[in-house]
Amino acid sequence: MDDKTLRQEIVDELDWEPSVEAAHIGVAVEAGVVTLTGHVGSYAEKIAAERAVRRITGVKAIAQEIEVRYTADKRTADDQIAKRALDVIAWNTTTPESSIKVQVQKGWVTLSGTVDWWYQKTAAEKAVRKLPGVTAISNDIVVKPRVKAFDVKQRVEKALKRQAELDSGGIRVSVNGIKVTLEGKVKGWRERDLIERTAWSAPGVTAVDDRIAVL
Repeated sequence: MDDKTLRQEIVDELDWEPSVEAAHIGVAVEAGVVTLTGHVGSYAEKIAAERAVRRITGVKAIAQEIEVRYTADKRTADDQIAKRALDVIAWNTTTPESSIKVQVQKGWVTLSGTVDWWYQKTAAEKAVRKLPGVTAISNDIVVKPRVKAFDVKQRVEKALKRQAELDSGGIRVSVNGIKVTLEGKVKGWRERDLIERTAWSAPGVTAVDDRIAVL
């Protein structure tokens, strides 16, 4: 697919996505690399726009330069954002709120602390993502499993084979300690994301280096 056709596909998908105000988003494509510019009304909308682009076949990489802008009447003080962030993390039953710290500066939320599982790290970020006033999130939460990983490579490979949606035969898995490295080629971002999530779900994994190329 040439860049002009790919750009039109992306524009059409953004127009189709109900949670995105596409009129304020600019799209540029060069050699399959997509640059998103413009502004949106919330951080959640910014993430939704990126996810919409990832769904398009032919997208090789995304440069996310969209700015989050709040009108004066919708701006929220940093201390209020921090309190609400702590509250939503506490309400989330999958997240150990006592081990997570929140810092906010000009709407930019930084999450820190330690958890046992990767899904707990991502759950904390997802809980904060839709809060009013948030302009960006840095997820610095560290995954420190209490138990030592056992045969991580074999567990990841078996998990990939169980996924009916994946053609995992061309994916190479290597493990150094409890860091998993993924290599190979896939046809779309959805498949790449699914493989990475599968690797993260293995017990004991604290880091995933995803080197899979999207054709």
